[in-house]
Amino acid sequence: MSDLEREVTACRACPRLVAWREQVAREKRAAFADEEYWGRPIPGFGDPDARVLLLGLAPAAHGANRTGRVFTGDRSGDFLFAALHRTGFANQPTSVSRDDGLALTDCWVTAAVRCAPPANKPTPAERDRCLPWTVRELELLPRVRVVVCLGQFGWDAALRLRTAAGHAPLRPKPRFAHGALVDADPWALLGCFHPSQQNTFTGRLTPPMLDDVLRRAGEFVSPDL
Repeated sequence: MSDLEREVTACRACPRLVAWREQVAREKRAAFADEEYWGRPIPGFGDPDARVLLLGLAPAAHGANRTGRVFTGDRSGDFLFAALHRTGFANQPTSVSRDDGLALTDCWVTAAVRCAPPANKPTPAERDRCLPWTVRELELLPRVRVVVCLGQFGWDAALRLRTAAGHAPLRPKPRFAHGALVDADPWALLGCFHPSQQNTFTGRLTPPMLDDVLRRAGEFVSPDL
């Protein structure tokens, strides 16, 4: 996994994303003017023996693109890691920097696109160019049994991951919904609204809703609990 992380963080395959992530890292947000931004692609993070994988969209420009860790340093991450702590997957409820002591148990968190995209919208070509990184990541996480797909983008990425890894496509194509579960080999899909501010501020995704999905993921991989 450390070899893969080195390769991911050195990637410069998408000129538009490289230009944007580095521009953000140079110009910075006023609140973080004194911080050194990561400004590179973001590797996954968590327990290498994880049975539960959370798949998001892409790093936030002033979140993971600043801190160097997925879902770290922004409000989406605050919402997500608080839930992971409540449900027993994280040793603490906050994720603010790469050296803050956070550790995950039985859980790995990653993103379908590894660089912060302008307007949080990667192009289809950028999305597809990034897919092999996650294919390789899953190969190094052989115990994963359920992928919690954060939002429609994460759901679609998980379906592409299946075929890219050589598994038969699911027919008919399963539709994304919060709480939707598709039990398939080698891993199941479990849908969850993305913990974006748009969803959490409007109440579309509440803490109990996210906790319920994470608990279901835990029960899926540990049915005897």
